[in-house]
Amino acid sequence: MTAPEQLQFRVEGATNVSALLVRPKNARWLLALAHGAGAGMNHPFMENLTNELSTVAIATFRYQFPYMEQHRRVPDPPAMLTATVAAAVQTAKTVAPDLPLLAGGKSMGGRMTSQAAAQNLLSGVRGLVFFGFPLHPPNRPGTKRAEHLAKVAIPMLFLQGTRDTFSHLKLLRPICAKLSDRAILHIIESADHSFHVLKSSKRSDADVLRELAKTTASWAEAIGKK
Repeated sequence: MTAPEQLQFRVEGATNVSALLVRPKNARWLLALAHGAGAGMNHPFMENLTNELSTVAIATFRYQFPYMEQHRRVPDPPAMLTATVAAAVQTAKTVAPDLPLLAGGKSMGGRMTSQAAAQNLLSGVRGLVFFGFPLHPPNRPGTKRAEHLAKVAIPMLFLQGTRDTFSHLKLLRPICAKLSDRAILHIIESADHSFHVLKSSKRSDADVLRELAKTTASWAEAIGKK
């Protein structure tokens, strides 16, 4: 696998934060990839996903939010989180200006990326990828967290497990349908919010990561032709 390049970038109103650029030689896209609320960019899921994305020619620029960089448990206010996403996207464009750019993330990282896009902070991004969009708190169904998606003008890919307690599919399906051709919902059978699958599924977590990567690559190539 391609060794990550360690970088830092500045977020307005905060100290510098860390990032890792992984660019395979055959890279066709670059994905600015944000972590979830409870674990940073070095979490095994983030590392393993990065490796799988590399195999399908997607480079990654994964990065820390300020609270994680400073070893704090409570996430930053939304304005700081979206500012970090915007700064990460700008930095990603600088380090790989020849690659078309995607943005997204795991859980909260994906939701904050969508918030930044809804506020028109992500100039140049071709599409958004959500690895488990957190539509509502666990087992507390609601759709308020999706209201801003109507303001996102670029394509979106939702990758969701059928056992995800943060996003009941009976609520997410009609949301994606209302977004029309801007949204693609890809469902991972038996996967939970962390994309772990049941043994009865006869699949491994590694199989799921490959599916996530291949689905992202296929979707990216499709939007690249539009």
